[in-house]
Amino acid sequence: MTAAGRLDVARDLEKKIPHQRLAAYPTPLQSFNRLSAMQPGPKLWFKRDDLIGFALGGNKIRGLEVMLVDALQVGADTLITGAGVQSNHVRATAFVAAFAGLDCIAVYWGKPPLNIDGNYRVTTMLDAQVHFTQNDDRASVDAAIETLADQMRRSGKCPYPIPRGGACMMGVLGHVLAVCEVCRQCLELAMNPDAIVIAVGSGGTYAGWLLGTKLLNLNWRIIGYSVSRDPAEASVQIARLANEAALWLGSEFGFSAKDAPVQGGFIGPGYGIPSPEGANAIKLAARFEGLLLDPVYTGKAMAGYLEGLATGLFDECENVIFLHSGGEPAFFAGQGEWLGIHPRVI
Repeated sequence: MTAAGRLDVARDLEKKIPHQRLAAYPTPLQSFNRLSAMQPGPKLWFKRDDLIGFALGGNKIRGLEVMLVDALQVGADTLITGAGVQSNHVRATAFVAAFAGLDCIAVYWGKPPLNIDGNYRVTTMLDAQVHFTQNDDRASVDAAIETLADQMRRSGKCPYPIPRGGACMMGVLGHVLAVCEVCRQCLELAMNPDAIVIAVGSGGTYAGWLLGTKLLNLNWRIIGYSVSRDPAEASVQIARLANEAALWLGSEFGFSAKDAPVQGGFIGPGYGIPSPEGANAIKLAARFEGLLLDPVYTGKAMAGYLEGLATGLFDECENVIFLHSGGEPAFFAGQGEWLGIHPRVI
């Protein structure tokens, strides 16, 4: 496909996918030279979705822009979603609900935390109703979302349930639009990236990038690093979500798990729990480039990227784009002992 052909496809997708713009786009695509110079490897670029100018940023906004239109079309009066208390997606959903004049219910696994900080502080400040499952199994959130939605329907309300992490067909379409945006930026820069590095949680972002890459016939690889679940399980979910969104667009690609490889080994102690490797990556990015990553997603993905450099995964690459998906509020949760830093008092 020619560059002009890709731009035509991108314009068609932007018209076809209904979305309520909540932020100013495009977000910057920036090169970072000092981090790239640490060891031989490709030139590193960051897609700065942390700078999305709405709801404290983060690429979760892209999916919610599509879901908001769908919710309003069905007459929804309440957005219901859930995850852990430091969820970027839940915080972003609460902001979107406030913007649209809708109610919001945040479902969290486990029990209420001792401290109201980070994303949880923002979500509660936005007056979202909160519900704790009293069960540490993350899947308990899914059941609770559906139970609450059913209760609201019986009482005459019109809820719009959103799965954990916004991992649904409508959310995936928002990330397809991100691919269109990056494609246009790369053409303007005359830069052809060889790989896209993504943190993989619930899989919606990767699914959107997988589908968008196919639709625009782009030749980059997508390299995902799991931060929450078994890589094989993540690959299956990504393929399913990409297929659902493709069908909505009138395409049928038949993605399978092998089309969505996910790297493992960087979750650390568990989802949402900082890892030593992630903490080191966060400090390197901050001290070399003045760039803040988060301990849940981007810090762990950067740890994976740095190991990939050392093991030759990127030897054939000249340019790599790292998707900075935001999440900084989680950096300020807790006391920060995991960083292992001490003030340099002089």
